[in-house]
Amino acid sequence: MAGESIELEAPIIEGISKAETWLTNNSDLLIQYGVNIISAILILFIGNLIVKGIANSVSKVLNKKKLDKAVVEFIHAIVRYTLFIIVLIAALSRIGVQTASVVAVIGAAGLAVGLALQGSLSNFAAGVLIVAFRPFKSGDYVEIGGVAGSVDSIQIFQTVLTTPDNKMVVVPNASVIGGPITNYSRHDTRRVDLVIGVSYGADLQKTKQILRETLEKDERILKNPDIQIGVLALADSSVNFVVRPWCRTSDYWDVFFDSQQAIKEALDANGIEIPFPQMDVHLNKVD
Repeated sequence: MAGESIELEAPIIEGISKAETWLTNNSDLLIQYGVNIISAILILFIGNLIVKGIANSVSKVLNKKKLDKAVVEFIHAIVRYTLFIIVLIAALSRIGVQTASVVAVIGAAGLAVGLALQGSLSNFAAGVLIVAFRPFKSGDYVEIGGVAGSVDSIQIFQTVLTTPDNKMVVVPNASVIGGPITNYSRHDTRRVDLVIGVSYGADLQKTKQILRETLEKDERILKNPDIQIGVLALADSSVNFVVRPWCRTSDYWDVFFDSQQAIKEALDANGIEIPFPQMDVHLNKVD
């Protein structure tokens, strides 16, 4: 048993001896690689902090210039990702990776990813166009991509909306640029379009007077442009008036709801009927 133990220990001792010899001969190389790896880690850590600081400083400068919040967030993301890629290349070059090779690899990978993610690239390009032409800004109430809501943020690949019932909707930027954009908040004033039906037996001139007097009592309705009132259609069961007052954009929905209630009460008080759809049936007796 003692002989077998000596035979087993001999290879182990020989291996340890070879390892010590290799470490002795390559100690300088190991120290160099160790220093390079530690330096690369420090470059990533410190560089990431510097990148965040620069991106935040850019955001502060843009905010001081009162640039739109959505645009600031978009530029902040672009600056941060671009600078981080530079820091990553610097860290890789520190551990001996050729910078030209890294750029070539990133370019090839970018081409491959671009071919695979054409939709994402189109969303990115659309995001750049949105920021450049600014058809809307943060806080605007818009209708884009078939969705209506307030703009929360414009991100690299999508635009985030908040609907009136407090739902978050993410719309791809390509869908925003590829379809009509309706911005309800761009102008300070809006026209309220109402259709009021009255019976065929009503006095039309009196009805127009009542409609105008009722709306003019509301201080939120603007004097200029003037209120437009006219007969829109001779419908099956009613004479339809179009009523178009103007108000501030912020008062739109309050004026819309309150005006309909006030008109209904005023017409009732003056004995003018607002008819509902009805049909007259005539029966002929056959012997």
